[in-house]
Amino acid sequence: MKHFLKTAAAPVLAIVLLAACGNAEEKKAQTAADSTASAATHDHAAMQSETAAASVQLKDDKLNAVYQHYVHLTQALIKGDAKEARLAGNAIETGAAAVAGGEAIKASAAKITATSDIEEQRAAYSTLSNEFISLVKKAGVNNGELYVDFCPMALNDKGGYWISNNKAIQNPYFGDKMMTCGEVKETIQ
Repeated sequence: MKHFLKTAAAPVLAIVLLAACGNAEEKKAQTAADSTASAATHDHAAMQSETAAASVQLKDDKLNAVYQHYVHLTQALIKGDAKEARLAGNAIETGAAAVAGGEAIKASAAKITATSDIEEQRAAYSTLSNEFISLVKKAGVNNGELYVDFCPMALNDKGGYWISNNKAIQNPYFGDKMMTCGEVKETIQ
């Protein structure tokens, strides 16, 4: 009888194991599909942001040029792409040199360019954003709208601001970890 149970149990056990492996493969396939969908959503949002950036026109042409790179930097931080953030930081650093009152922006951008640590880049981005928001408010907007967004949890609960051209929150301080954490605090028209 024991021999019969062992013999009968073996095929059942094999079927259960195969089914479990099949479920694991299905879960891997679903995880890959979810990851691809998430990446597509981020890419679509980045394209929308870049298109909206092109439709926004600041009154100060030199600051407007920096703004285009600021959008690039924000998108890089949202994606957690330190290399792209460094490229955008370098462009901001160069452009800010031509902007009246752009010294603090230039200094913050230099910090972003100098490191490949995404968290250090995000900390420097906060300072850069505060200065950039101030300059944008002084200069004004010829065309479009900008939103001053705030995340209270950024920078170890100190909070962080940034400018966006979209009402939907995409958090550059946390990226995928907490993409929608934050709120619109002000609209610049």
